[in-house]
Amino acid sequence: MEKIELKVVGLSYSQTQTGAYALILKEKSGKRRLPIIIGGAEAQAIAIPLEKMTPSRPLTHDLFKSFLDNFDVKLHEVVIHNLVEGIFFAKIICEQNKKKFEIDARSSDAVAIALRCEKPIYTHDFILSSAGIIIDSEDTNADGDDIEEFSTSEISTTGSGSVAGKSMEDLEKELDTALEKEEYEKASRLRDEINKRKKR
Repeated sequence: MEKIELKVVGLSYSQTQTGAYALILKEKSGKRRLPIIIGGAEAQAIAIPLEKMTPSRPLTHDLFKSFLDNFDVKLHEVVIHNLVEGIFFAKIICEQNKKKFEIDARSSDAVAIALRCEKPIYTHDFILSSAGIIIDSEDTNADGDDIEEFSTSEISTTGSGSVAGKSMEDLEKELDTALEKEEYEKASRLRDEINKRKKR
């Protein structure tokens, strides 16, 4: 199955879920973004390598990287390979003594480790098709490249209310508005509700 490379765009704080964040991944050659809801501790683990900070004592993911280095295990890549009922599944592809093996992992842990090891993150088209959000226009810098910002800006969901009593047309309008405002966590919930209704 063909793999699609992703890059981390940033993290957004959620006001609707206490301590929750949206990890935003973007396909490297395309406009689709993949929001994954994670906890505060997981967001911190990802923020540290993004902001190139060095903790005073090694954290769990730093310890994992030390094990890899000390036991001559090479991390090749991370793959977010499945999505079941809103839960993303990932695997870490490693090699030791010319033997490759896969380690099952949560997506947030896999991303945190990939960032520390400076290795690529991949997913498959069916995951981006079912859970991705398409961004029509993006800010670009003077060279025409995408501007990558580490964002911790809060997502405003004031007045969003329950989606249960809303029509498909209203949900799609709200989804467009959320995308324009880059409210990815809200957009993710609206997208899930729209997909759920389409399957009925």
